[in-house]
Amino acid sequence: MSQGFNKYSKIVTQAADQPASQAMLHAIGLTDKDFQNPLIGIASTGFEGNPCNMHLNDLAVDVKKSIAAYEWTGLIFNTIGVSDGISMGTPGMRYSLPSRDIIADSMETVVNAQAYDALVAITGCDKNMPGALIALGRLDRPAIIVYGGTIAPGCYMDEKLDIVSAFEALGKKQAGTITEEHFKGVVQNACPGPGACGGMYTANTMASTIEALGLCLPYGASNPANSTEKRKECEAVGKAIRYLIENDLTPRKIVSKKSFENAIALITVLGGSTNAVLHVLAVAHAFDIDVTLQDFAEISAKTPYLADLKPSGKYLMEDLHLRGGIPAVMKLMLEEGLLHGDCMTITGKTLVENLSEVQGFSEDQDIVRPVSNPIKATGHLRILFGNLAEEGAVAKITGKEGELFEGTARVYEGEFDANDGIARGEIKAGDVVVIRYEGPKGGPGMPEMLKPTSAIMGAGLGKEVALITDGRFSGGTHGFVVGHISPEAKEGGLLAYVKNGDRIKIDARANTIELLVSDEEIAKRKKEKPVVPDRKISGSLKKYAKLVSSASLGCITDL
Repeated sequence: MSQGFNKYSKIVTQAADQPASQAMLHAIGLTDKDFQNPLIGIASTGFEGNPCNMHLNDLAVDVKKSIAAYEWTGLIFNTIGVSDGISMGTPGMRYSLPSRDIIADSMETVVNAQAYDALVAITGCDKNMPGALIALGRLDRPAIIVYGGTIAPGCYMDEKLDIVSAFEALGKKQAGTITEEHFKGVVQNACPGPGACGGMYTANTMASTIEALGLCLPYGASNPANSTEKRKECEAVGKAIRYLIENDLTPRKIVSKKSFENAIALITVLGGSTNAVLHVLAVAHAFDIDVTLQDFAEISAKTPYLADLKPSGKYLMEDLHLRGGIPAVMKLMLEEGLLHGDCMTITGKTLVENLSEVQGFSEDQDIVRPVSNPIKATGHLRILFGNLAEEGAVAKITGKEGELFEGTARVYEGEFDANDGIARGEIKAGDVVVIRYEGPKGGPGMPEMLKPTSAIMGAGLGKEVALITDGRFSGGTHGFVVGHISPEAKEGGLLAYVKNGDRIKIDARANTIELLVSDEEIAKRKKEKPVVPDRKISGSLKKYAKLVSSASLGCITDL
């Protein structure tokens, strides 16, 4: 018997005045006995068009079986996904960030409308995970997130590959440093099967964030897609979700401000994606917890960058998995005082209790450095302010690019113009590439721009060129880049008034970004209305552009 654990579903399964509800549930095979027990929604973000998501519907079936093994009912439903890797550099990328909110809205809608007592979300690509986290914060019903896992590395000519290898191969081909045959070999072998992009890009960054928040099972972030460990993780969900329901342990009882501080610290140690800033701000908003850009700035200032993971390093998530995974990283952080160990998790235990069973790193691994010998003594995520970013901007500075860049503006009215300019060889050492009107409202949708940054890296200009934008970057981006500039150009930010030849200074030590033009000249320019690109939008993008907030607030849509 459920002993009252069906506190939401009983409105449709138990109420005497809901015979039609019960008739429809009988039609899908449920019995009167089933009506006594909880109904658990299983939200799959699986779809065939993306390696990150192609296997998730199968994992959803495994989760359903694990719930059935405990004689409760799991009911699978689907939500959407957008492949960032496929849409990157195309108009379709405008739909990527908005998909986060569609995913959150759809999970919230189905669970509330169908009166489910709990939720298991099966996620893969970048926006699936923050979308699921936002839904968990809104719903506050017992919940678990299952990450589909990282992809295995590709290989060509004895070189380990991943998705960024394909993007950078284009820049190398355009620069004439590799042949067409070599280029095709990289493209055909970069992604060998299912799983999310293999480095510490946005998917693996957000999966790690989920584990730090305590909302997945231990090792859930680092178990690879094609592994027995991932299948065993799915088999363990039935027991875990039963525990959560029986103890009414909901996400808001698990996640606290300290949980978010743990997540930000882990992102910093791992060298995670700049997208995590947007997503963590939005997730905290859904949990009604106050997290701001200042939290990122403060934690980054006191947390070292330790993990030699791609895109700036050489290792992949699968390599980290073989050395102990995310729990081993958190064990190290706990021992070094970089983690709040008293935070609760979905196991019903604190992080300290979970990590007490973790062996930790062996001395012969070189993926995660000791705190005494960091890649960078402070974090790679720098929150910049200045006349170009009065509300803030986000830079990803690992130290390999240097920490200070002053150069000459080369302005493009959007990503596609910039891609064409880079292909024509317009970018020279000492340039600051300015890509504007790609913000949340201006894009709209704040597209990622891995294509131009990869082309710059492929052309060998990674240390000699900076790139700034009101758009955002893929987790696979590296180089001297600044994104999320707020206010964006479409909203009248100073970025809209930058001209070719202006000097721009980016200082990742003082955390500033400045247009080196006099106040008088800026005031003069602002009297002239800038020419805004006329982008024809309709439907969901039009709605998104009307609703979305500044990137400095996380691009939330429910203010």
